[in-house]
Amino acid sequence: MQTFETDILIAGGGLAGATLALAIARLIPDYRVTVVEAFPLSEQPAPTDYQPSYDARSTALSWGSRQIFEHLGLWSAIEQQAAAIRHIHVSERGRLGVTRLAAEDHHQPALGYVADNRWLGLCLMDALRAESAIRWLAPARATSVTTREGGVQVTVREGSEGDEGQEEVLNARCLVVADGGRSGLREALGIEVTREDYDQFALIANVSTELPHQGTAWERFTDRGPMALLPQVGGPEPGHRSALVWTLSPVALDDILALDDATRCQRLQAAFGWRLGRFTRFGEPHHYPLSLTLARETIRPGVALVGNAAHSLHPVAGQGFNLALRGLMALVEAFRLASQAGRSPGDLQVLARYQQAHQADQRQTVGFSDTLVRLFGGQYPAPGIARSAGLAGLDIVPGAKRWFARQAMGLGTGGKAADRREEHWQ
Repeated sequence: MQTFETDILIAGGGLAGATLALAIARLIPDYRVTVVEAFPLSEQPAPTDYQPSYDARSTALSWGSRQIFEHLGLWSAIEQQAAAIRHIHVSERGRLGVTRLAAEDHHQPALGYVADNRWLGLCLMDALRAESAIRWLAPARATSVTTREGGVQVTVREGSEGDEGQEEVLNARCLVVADGGRSGLREALGIEVTREDYDQFALIANVSTELPHQGTAWERFTDRGPMALLPQVGGPEPGHRSALVWTLSPVALDDILALDDATRCQRLQAAFGWRLGRFTRFGEPHHYPLSLTLARETIRPGVALVGNAAHSLHPVAGQGFNLALRGLMALVEAFRLASQAGRSPGDLQVLARYQQAHQADQRQTVGFSDTLVRLFGGQYPAPGIARSAGLAGLDIVPGAKRWFARQAMGLGTGGKAADRREEHWQ
């Protein structure tokens, strides 16, 4: 069994883990980075004539996330297949309260973007292939973790799950757990989570509409739960495809899944309305249960949790990956300062800097998403008059609309800390 030394071991090479690896390689080039990923890596470069599959999954990227990707030198590639969100329309079915946000009101070309997950992955892989300081073990999985003086020791078995591949031991000064919301490493480390089930499912699908979306993201609150329509590029008719996130009870989900596509379009029409004309196509549906999950510990000596391993949110506000991305950069900044000071990246005081920098952002973003669910969600409905007044108030109360817009753009409350973060990535 071979033993290797590495500075940072990232367990999980998805969007969060790959972005972290790239950020460390480009901002702290003297660190050795090893990434352990369960799935084989794509060896194909991002094609210049890339066309997303109609049923491809996608991710909402805030304006703040664009700034981060620009800092990493990746945005020029991503934006080639990213749909700009120029307007956000928030409403409640059957009530008059409406809030409208426009990028031009904030002197920006967009409030956010929507990008195909596969395209994001291809862009990241293209950039990572040029980074010789990163070692990839894929497919591979961590089978055990033990603490040791100066960091952790991780046993890794190469090959897919069930394969009896070669084992090797990695001694790392810091282990970053980035293996998702169902983190096996988090469980192996004995880190508990608090979980509040919303007793709802998110149904994800791409849909086509009679009228073009014109760069508008729609947040629609219904008596069954919130739904969102996010503009996308590509599709049979460019400008007519949107990503649907539809929150449903288990019974309502089963009902929708049992229908044919034409009838699904009719049900969606009844819930959303006619602002985009007729729904003409309903793509392949995916679904997953919704909960608010928070790790009780996000740091230990030699260990840091990031992304969905640290927190997973309701998708109503589209802030899950954006919060994760800001957390990754807070961790990289802690690592950078440790490198300058000659300290180990796994030192508890170093990781505490990351935790302190990210904690307020996490608390605020989680609270923002959870409040929307409780105020407008089908499970915890506030009185109808209060909900309508809340939406109308965002347009009337001085500063309220700007606060809501900054949340949507991933720029925080607009206070000094958020302004410093915004300036840092410009």
